[in-house]
Amino acid sequence: MTLTDDRPDAAASASPARPARTDGIAPRLADLVTPLFGGRLPIRIRAWDGTTAGPTDGSTDAPTVVVRDRDALRRLVRHPGELGLAQAYVTGEVDVEGDLLDGFRRVWSSARSAKPTAMRPGVIANGVRTAYGLGALGLPPEPPASQARLRGRLHTKARDRSAIEHHYNLSNDFYALILDRQMAYSCGYWTSDAPDYTVEDAQRDKLDLVCRKLGIEPGGRHLDIGCGWGSLSLHAAEHYGAQVVGVTISSEQKAFIDNRIRERGLEGRVEIRLQDYREVPDGPFDTISSIEMGEHVGKANYPTFTSQIHSLLQPGGRALVQQMSRTTRPGGGPFIEAFIAPDMHMRPVGETVALIEEAGLEVRDVHALREHYVRTVAAWYATFEANWDHVVALVGEEVGRVWRLYLVGGALAFEEGRMGVDQILAVKPTVDGRSGMPSVRAR
Repeated sequence: MTLTDDRPDAAASASPARPARTDGIAPRLADLVTPLFGGRLPIRIRAWDGTTAGPTDGSTDAPTVVVRDRDALRRLVRHPGELGLAQAYVTGEVDVEGDLLDGFRRVWSSARSAKPTAMRPGVIANGVRTAYGLGALGLPPEPPASQARLRGRLHTKARDRSAIEHHYNLSNDFYALILDRQMAYSCGYWTSDAPDYTVEDAQRDKLDLVCRKLGIEPGGRHLDIGCGWGSLSLHAAEHYGAQVVGVTISSEQKAFIDNRIRERGLEGRVEIRLQDYREVPDGPFDTISSIEMGEHVGKANYPTFTSQIHSLLQPGGRALVQQMSRTTRPGGGPFIEAFIAPDMHMRPVGETVALIEEAGLEVRDVHALREHYVRTVAAWYATFEANWDHVVALVGEEVGRVWRLYLVGGALAFEEGRMGVDQILAVKPTVDGRSGMPSVRAR
């Protein structure tokens, strides 16, 4: 994949590189960042003065990072690391020529194996001198228009609604360009390696897996918390006979599902509410699902979330939480929290299991699906790139670049095990301790 820029100087910047100079901007930038990678730069750099730096020993396939102007450096001085780089990339101040995913792999691999020289006093002093000499110590540009700007106290209902709308109200047509026909926006379950087995098949198999684990039966009441575009709500009603209540706080999603309910003749069997999970009043339900919604409720509110599941669930009923985890620092990460899912909070899966148990639910199994997410995101990314012109027409190039970065970064995070995703199946025991689970069961 080659990323391009439509500005007047793009053709010039994409022309064959000038002979390397040692006195230009690119060599100075290379000297600055090479210590981060143990003394060997894994990528090439081309700066706005036309100079280049980077591997010259036959590594001709190394991606080239194009730094188009010093505003990118000002962003990095203000926000070193992930956030500053993301801001510069989505605005086009930094670009990548070559395979973006391969570039990310190289950078992460080099950073992991590097010796810890980056924070030595001499390196820091050199960084300050370089930034000053390149005019990068001035005020940074304004944050990109695509960056979230939320107000109010963390995880109030109003702020949560704004956070969800920032992500999910982008456009139903936009998500339809990326997702399968069921509009399932969560990890699929890949049961085949056949060439004609697609992400749509994997999502259908995931929906069946969830319904089977929950033991959904005809006439049973099912609550779908954070129902997305209704893939599970509609599937549980249409194929398992459930009476479904789905809740979302995205008006775009509700309108989409209501239309599909009418198309499929499911009126009276599926009810979609524009409702916060904390406001659901009409339990008990026989089964409850939450598919990749728990990441959005926040650290402080997670006990409220699990307690609500417990209170709304019939004794002997089952709940399934499919949720992403993060094995390093908690949260969502600077880029995701700024551009994709504001206020998102992920934690190690063991901590989530403990919080579910503390609510009074009995955890019956944890099914790790991390490798399945690698394949799911790869399918979304391929579809996204194939529809790039349509993406730009719908949401603009800046938001398109946000999503390109999001999909590539997500694919690599799951591939390398820095993020995971799990299905956690739990039951609400009866007063005499019965779980209602069969003694022998298959997935």
